[in-house]
Amino acid sequence: MPDSNTTDFTNPSTFILLGIPGMEVVHIWISIPFCTMYVIAILGNFIILFIVKTDPSLHGPMHYFLCMLAVTDLVLCTCMIPKMLSIFWFNSREIDFSACLTQMFFINCFFAMESGIFMAMAFDRYVAICDLLRHSTTLRNPVMAKIGLAVTLRGSMLALPCSLLARQWPYCKSNIIPHTCCEHMAVVNLACADIRISSYYGLTVANLVICLDMFFIAVSYTQILRAIFSLPTKDARLKTFGTCGSHLCAILAFYIPGLFSVLTYRFGHHVALHFHVLFANVCLLGPPMLNPIIFGVRTKRIRGRLLRLFTHKGT
Repeated sequence: MPDSNTTDFTNPSTFILLGIPGMEVVHIWISIPFCTMYVIAILGNFIILFIVKTDPSLHGPMHYFLCMLAVTDLVLCTCMIPKMLSIFWFNSREIDFSACLTQMFFINCFFAMESGIFMAMAFDRYVAICDLLRHSTTLRNPVMAKIGLAVTLRGSMLALPCSLLARQWPYCKSNIIPHTCCEHMAVVNLACADIRISSYYGLTVANLVICLDMFFIAVSYTQILRAIFSLPTKDARLKTFGTCGSHLCAILAFYIPGLFSVLTYRFGHHVALHFHVLFANVCLLGPPMLNPIIFGVRTKRIRGRLLRLFTHKGT
């Protein structure tokens, strides 16, 4: 009798998300930290959006970029965490083929968008520190809109081929995805065809986005550091560098785990599968949770507005 999971089919109507392979018995316990992280991410990013919207003094380039980041984080975590929790809590493992490819697109697109926003924020810090007199004229609202549009188009154009290629492959091995979401390579590895083009494209895009954006961020901060060290006093240097502190912390929280996840998934063949899946989920959910905390704590104007908001409610 043939195995129902290996029956020949070229266009499966549904995939089965396995969750975290080998850890099914503790899914309910694993769900607790992920649910907590998701709630923090949702509340934190909505609070950031609310504060910036209601405070006219925060209507500037830096805080507009922060709002773009908050919206990106909300979409990135929401496109995967609800389905993950439904697997953990209700054993709801099925996902429609088209919905799976849509989820794949959104994860890849908004990951690339988040990287692009960090690069744009580095440019904002460069102009603010190295060319302060032209900051308000360089990053006007129309320019901000064009940057946002460019970041969105870049993310969409880089992510779309992954889903289109995945749609064309025949799937005759299995419809079980050993993951909590429709991660690109976890899906195409089920195809009974030569998937090297998908593999090479995915690896190239991931490295291109991370490495190229990190390069431009590094160039911006090289110029920023040169400007900072040219300041006459230590207090002035520390104060100026402090305006970049939250951005640098968010960059490290995003790029270091992301780069490690890409490298281990592609080349860490001896690493346990459950570690791959767990770490990939932490990499995708960690930045949306940490970004509002980092910017809320380290950005003086947002921290002050947040304190006034809760103090006013408390009284």
